[in-house]
Amino acid sequence: MKKTGRFLLESILVGITAAVLIVLIFPNWLQLPGSPEAQIPASNRYQTSYAQAVSQASPAVVNIFTSQKKAKEVNPAFANDPLFKHFYGDEKQPGRKRDDASLGSGVIINPDGYLLTNFHVVRNADEIQVMLEDGRNIRAELIGSDRETDLAVLKIDEKNLPRPAVASPGALHVGDVVLAIGNPYGVGKTVTMGIISATGRSQLGINTIEDFIQTDAAINPGNSGGALVNARGELIGINSAIYSESGGSQGIGFAIPITLAQDVLNQILKHGHVIRGWLGVEGQDITPPLAESFGLTIEQAVLIAGVVKDGPAFQAGIQPGDIITEIDDRPIISASAAFNYIAQQKPGTHVKITGLRGGNTFNTEILVAERPEVL
Repeated sequence: MKKTGRFLLESILVGITAAVLIVLIFPNWLQLPGSPEAQIPASNRYQTSYAQAVSQASPAVVNIFTSQKKAKEVNPAFANDPLFKHFYGDEKQPGRKRDDASLGSGVIINPDGYLLTNFHVVRNADEIQVMLEDGRNIRAELIGSDRETDLAVLKIDEKNLPRPAVASPGALHVGDVVLAIGNPYGVGKTVTMGIISATGRSQLGINTIEDFIQTDAAINPGNSGGALVNARGELIGINSAIYSESGGSQGIGFAIPITLAQDVLNQILKHGHVIRGWLGVEGQDITPPLAESFGLTIEQAVLIAGVVKDGPAFQAGIQPGDIITEIDDRPIISASAAFNYIAQQKPGTHVKITGLRGGNTFNTEILVAERPEVL
């Protein structure tokens, strides 16, 4: 009897010891399928190094150097002085130039040599040079640009180039780890880490069309046009801007989602420019004071502040002071959301407008036109 009891006690102790060892060695075995931690991708759990993600994405990130020819400035008071001519040159001799250089980053988007970068990186550039991961410098051609999203498409005469894997649409969550890869201050390829602070940021006054990913990964001058990737090295955005009072990173950076960037790329390659819908109105959000002054009970609507003469909205009878509450039976959240929705509509289609005029409801249809190019 004593031997049996002793055997059972020893068996229990061995079992407890084995269970403790299993928990220590394989902690994930205790996670239930529906637990919050189990829903986190395995690649994001307990990760102490992102070297694999960087090695996967970094070869597709390039450094961009641009130069612009500018006429030398001549002080008229001294232009004819022989001494100053030595420095400034003869003002009667045209063509004397000086080079202004700038830098940025870009991302190879397909193996045939097409790259994405920011428009402001290559604006007014007379020459664009791209430096690849292997150190080669190659002259690039500007294929097209879109000022409204601050994107540009470049082409280099190379084949079989590396390109990053692209994250699936909708795979962005606040709190996800992200890596910003670029060429800050021209020091060379650099990687910084942070998290996604917010998605869908708009009304920042940076671009006309805004749908930014906000991150606290350090994005400094020169990072513009570089890659924002997730912890698996998949491309999720094109680094675009920082919020800073000093000119350096303060933990608020913005990237253009890759879905928006790819749409701009495809339209530029297909049409030479981006085609967007346009109604020819200027709107502003209804604020509580405006709602009170108009006697409105609704909190989300757009006040028409201006109408372009002979534009689509003008021809449909839209007037300044109209309050638009729905487009295509969709409640309006904000003026920027309404603008983005119209921009996505194909020219030649109709949109249904529901609104208020003088306290009365009205409905109309507007024929969408192509948005004029922003100069």
